[in-house]
Amino acid sequence: MLKISIILPVFNGLRYTKQCLESLYDRHTIEQLEATIYVIIVDDGSTDGSFEWISENYSQVKLLKGNGNLWWSGGVNLAVEYAVNQLKTDYILWWNNDIIASAKYFENLITVLNQNNENTIVGSKINLAQNKNIVWSMGGLFDPYSGKKSMIGSEKKDGAEYEKIVECDWLPGMGTITHKTVYEKIGMLDKKNFPQYHGDSDFTFRAKINGFKIIVHPKLKIYNDTRHSGLKHDESFRRLAQSLFSIKSNFNIKRDFIFYRKHSKSIKAYLVLVNKYFKYIGGFIKWKVLGLFGFKRK
Repeated sequence: MLKISIILPVFNGLRYTKQCLESLYDRHTIEQLEATIYVIIVDDGSTDGSFEWISENYSQVKLLKGNGNLWWSGGVNLAVEYAVNQLKTDYILWWNNDIIASAKYFENLITVLNQNNENTIVGSKINLAQNKNIVWSMGGLFDPYSGKKSMIGSEKKDGAEYEKIVECDWLPGMGTITHKTVYEKIGMLDKKNFPQYHGDSDFTFRAKINGFKIIVHPKLKIYNDTRHSGLKHDESFRRLAQSLFSIKSNFNIKRDFIFYRKHSKSIKAYLVLVNKYFKYIGGFIKWKVLGLFGFKRK
């Protein structure tokens, strides 16, 4: 019988964690499968009572406590070590507290794992929770020569095109399942260079170049509430500066350049970053100027 550990690093966001756990344990869903499934939550110093609430309401959850400096990658690493060493887990499933699984997700997951071997990393089809007909991700692509990094199907209307198994280069940090041997071969997540963003794409891309196959299976569908994550400028100069240097931001210049330094194979690849930040900062300035004349971003 397969042993699967679902791992959730959390910091605050208790209302999301409540919904997530209610969904996972709805009608004892994950407790009635032909597999042993553990839920491991790493609470990295929440201040909203998350640790206490989980302890009181879900005693079956394996609850670990961080020191407040783990961030996402460190939380994942702590949970993986516990899953493999203490629970003797076969597979590790990355999860977030702001996602909800579709009906039959876990039944389908067991089927998909039995159809593939430990050298295949399986990703989930991720749609928006706020509009379930819109795809957020069917996995990611990265060309180390051109530097182009993208997510397949992002912001596209769901349909037949996205009902096929897709092979890709990297996967996001939710709905991604790996066999423990992946960690044994390539090591843990790079928590030093990518404490929050890019930890997922760096790890799975490293797995790809080390010979592991990466697929996204459309029968593994989850819904992500994207309103909960990421630091953006929000039309503020102070927030713009924060978004360019904060660990919490996907527009962190330093982390982006480290990723390209590790994985790109051409100077040309860096032009993608130049274009990304030109659009981001340029768009901010554009709308600030237009705002002086009464125009507002829709």
